[in-house]
Amino acid sequence: MNRVLRIATFTLLLAGTYAFMSSVYTVSEVEQMIITQFGKPVGDPVTTAGLKFKLPFIQDINPIDKRVLEWDGSPSDMPTKDKLYISVDLFARWRITDPLQYFLRLRDERSAQSRLDDILGSETRNAVAKHELIELIRTTKDRVPLRDTLLTESERKLDMGSLVPIQKGRQLVEHEIFSEAAEKVRVFGIELLDIRFKRINYNESVRPKIYDRMISERRQIAERFLSEGNGEAARIRGNRVRELNKIQSEAYRQVEEIRGVADAKATQIYASAYNQSPQSVAFYEFTRTMQSYKTIISENTTLVLSTDSDLFKFLKGMDPDGDVVTGRRAGDDQ
Repeated sequence: MNRVLRIATFTLLLAGTYAFMSSVYTVSEVEQMIITQFGKPVGDPVTTAGLKFKLPFIQDINPIDKRVLEWDGSPSDMPTKDKLYISVDLFARWRITDPLQYFLRLRDERSAQSRLDDILGSETRNAVAKHELIELIRTTKDRVPLRDTLLTESERKLDMGSLVPIQKGRQLVEHEIFSEAAEKVRVFGIELLDIRFKRINYNESVRPKIYDRMISERRQIAERFLSEGNGEAARIRGNRVRELNKIQSEAYRQVEEIRGVADAKATQIYASAYNQSPQSVAFYEFTRTMQSYKTIISENTTLVLSTDSDLFKFLKGMDPDGDVVTGRRAGDDQ
């Protein structure tokens, strides 16, 4: 009898312990709880952290995260207003503000992510289709670009290097998507916190053509710079040749001037030296004439001179032995 009583007591203790453990649960700082009874929510959501109690066996707890959650969509192709197909990659941040509504409509985070895919993807497609590509690329319409300092004056007048004017810009387009999507996800107990474009790229089919066009434009600019560089090099070489010719001309002129002054000075010195006596004058005339003979007469030179020529007067007085006399034969008294 005592043995049966001990077994019954031990069984009741085990049942009581299990029932107590089933009725106790804890809520952490980063989650909130929905209590369900036979699958249906009962009572208000438990949003405070700590040790909590519920009915054992018939009630279950359903944890719901209350941190800021992320949504990262897959890149999808969509057309812009100017009929360009682009690949748009989007991300967003959200949190659960009404856990009861969230539990009733979605149940878990996987369902929430799927519903966000539908809503955000649809709103993004609508916003992209209403705007041109430049509106999605440019951040704001107030941005002032840096101008290329290598642009010529004519290119500046053509407004090359300036940004295409826009009406909104990417920030306002993102705000439009956010406003529309936030209203639609609010019915699921979700608060949309932020949304941003992560990447915008051309469609894979048209990307090579876009790159080829960009390369062509860069090559045109490079060829223009090369042409300008070659023209500048030719101008520098022309200036160098012109300056060289000028320097050589100036140097030659100065040399001739110096040479002329020197010859005049030498002539003056010779004249002053030989004019000191009649014999010196005759000797000077003779030596200069002899020097001129060496210049104008060579081995096969033929001269036609008159008998009264100044150049001939020393030749006609030359004797057969080669001695030169001035009107008299060699050996006569002067």
